[in-house]
Amino acid sequence: MAAPTNGQCRVLLVEDDAPVRARLAHIIADWPEGHLVAACATLGEVLTQIATTPVDLLVSDLQLPDGNGIEAIRRLRQEQPKAEAMVISALGDHETVIAAIEAGATGFLLKDAEPFDMIEAIKELLAGGSPVSSAIARTIIRRIKPETPAPVDTKTNKTSGPVQKLTRRETEILQGVAKGLTYAELADVYGISHQTVPVHIRNIYRKLETHNRSETVYEAMRLGLIERP
Repeated sequence: MAAPTNGQCRVLLVEDDAPVRARLAHIIADWPEGHLVAACATLGEVLTQIATTPVDLLVSDLQLPDGNGIEAIRRLRQEQPKAEAMVISALGDHETVIAAIEAGATGFLLKDAEPFDMIEAIKELLAGGSPVSSAIARTIIRRIKPETPAPVDTKTNKTSGPVQKLTRRETEILQGVAKGLTYAELADVYGISHQTVPVHIRNIYRKLETHNRSETVYEAMRLGLIERP
């Protein structure tokens, strides 16, 4: 394929199911800001690409005919440490999720579980976020244990702490994030532009001092800022 131009995101895809691979490859190829480096079907193919071709993002399935996509994520971290990795898989058990994150994945979307916008997820990841399906967020939250409970305000019966006050709109969006809504769905539900949603998300991350959806939802629930979805 031709070399990317104009700072396009170089995306390497690995998915063993041919129809799914073709669909995802088509989505990436049609993205003006992206460049599809290769669409691989096996672990061997993607490891060869990682060793020979610069990439910015690996989009990886996990169940491959000759191994596990987690090995591709580990290899990417070793050989191209500045690149990002996002999992799109049907596997969502605790062990698999944690293993993928520990290997270096910064996004985890479940196939067949709920609709998602892959390009939207890629943009969120490249902007410093960690796009995850709501079921994956719950898996991660269950693995997190607060070291010290936050103090409780006896008047409101909610925890309190040195958190900048969220606006009404930010609180609404945060509740939507906890429900697993995509950026597009958040824009539609709250009647705001698609460009405005990421601005609110960044402000929420800054105020809560968090870096991804699961961490943000956990912290917001811990502080009593939103209700458990």
